[in-house]
Amino acid sequence: MSTTGTSGLAGTTDATDGASGPAGTATARRGLLHGLPWLVWRRHRTFLRLALLVTVVGCASFAYQRIGVLDFLHTHGTTPDLDGRLITTFQGSYRSMFESDIELVQYLPVLIGIFLGAPLIAGEQEHGTVKLVTTQSVSRGRWIAAALGLPLAVAALCTTLLSAVFTWLWAPAHELVNNGDWLAGGPFDSTGPVPVARTLFLTACGIALGMLIKRVVPAMAATAVFAAVTGVLWAEQVRPRLGTLRSVTYPYASDDGPRLPFDAVRMDDWVSTADGKLYGFGTCVNGDTEACRAKLGIVNRVTQYFDYEQMAGMQWRGAGILLALAVVVLAFVVWRANRRPL
Repeated sequence: MSTTGTSGLAGTTDATDGASGPAGTATARRGLLHGLPWLVWRRHRTFLRLALLVTVVGCASFAYQRIGVLDFLHTHGTTPDLDGRLITTFQGSYRSMFESDIELVQYLPVLIGIFLGAPLIAGEQEHGTVKLVTTQSVSRGRWIAAALGLPLAVAALCTTLLSAVFTWLWAPAHELVNNGDWLAGGPFDSTGPVPVARTLFLTACGIALGMLIKRVVPAMAATAVFAAVTGVLWAEQVRPRLGTLRSVTYPYASDDGPRLPFDAVRMDDWVSTADGKLYGFGTCVNGDTEACRAKLGIVNRVTQYFDYEQMAGMQWRGAGILLALAVVVLAFVVWRANRRPL
């Protein structure tokens, strides 16, 4: 989203040339950022500073919260008891805290895609400043590299730090947070590499939508809708397929049920024959159930689940998919910026 006017861009473009302008001004801008990167920072400095501030505050908050969580775990233990008293006690003390933390890390990629990605090029197109820059001494290639590089680097840095520190907070208590549901309960998308990959993917898609729509507000709205749709597809179609389900089989008449690890995520239940043929869990539940089961040969129940040990591999597979898509989208943005009028 543009934060300075067209006239400001014209004035700063000349100043970014090291050979022009007052010596003091040129020297002052030859710091960490100068030239086009400095200009990109100035154009989007409000959101970029806000993202960095949220990152610092969020990381500090996670580090402080970890002190209390570790104190609780040292006092009460980390392994849930069979009657669920430890989980109930933990949820009473830390449920709202972890819900807020997970929401922050989960929705930050969406907000970055909407408020940074969508206006990044659309704002320049809407105000006509992109033509001003590219008709001076700056090539389109240099401009698009600077326009994409700095915001994406800041976005990746912020989400990497938040994800790393939140993972540090969550991991010791992973069996207790959300009753140990690390897949659908939020930790999967807010720890490890997934937040970084989602940020780069949604930001890249926001940039592409902004370039195509050429208006900031409609581009932001389109990015929000796109993020919602892809979020549903990710949760329902992609995430459950990132790993291979494990199974536990037990007698149909057993009263004990499956003995899964506390940190396992239960995915589905079946009934099966002795040779392993699966039927839906609701098979032979009406009418003469015993005769029905005898006819089909159903003698066992089967529960499928993901184990906690599979989480890291599933996250890296998912992150790889998102990063590959982000690269494709960014390649399209660069190609269009160099080949088509902006």
